[in-house]
Amino acid sequence: MSSSKASDDLNLPRTYEEFRRAKPAVARAYENLGKACAEAGPLDARTRELMKLAMAIGGRLEGAVHSHVRRALEAGATPEEIRHVVALAVPTMGFPTMAMAFTWVEDVLGKAGKHKRR
Repeated sequence: MSSSKASDDLNLPRTYEEFRRAKPAVARAYENLGKACAEAGPLDARTRELMKLAMAIGGRLEGAVHSHVRRALEAGATPEEIRHVVALAVPTMGFPTMAMAFTWVEDVLGKAGKHKRR
């Protein structure tokens, strides 16, 4: 989990926000687990988010790919680094999975680029 609570809240899927309201104790426990895992080792936030992006791609989890692209950008990763993570999926996951992940990544990078041009 990122250290910026306000920033995190902006990127939460509506479904998770609804779950958080319905089951706040469970949501807090889940968030605390994420924080403990993030703090359990030497990886910096940028590296953690790139790793989590890779896992989301491997799991073919569209929402998680979107989330971790946003979080990786917030942690200082460049679009080129994010696209490199996608390219690394080819030999392990195959071209179709990489192509699917590429479109999900570009969904977010395209929006991020539009916001930066304003």
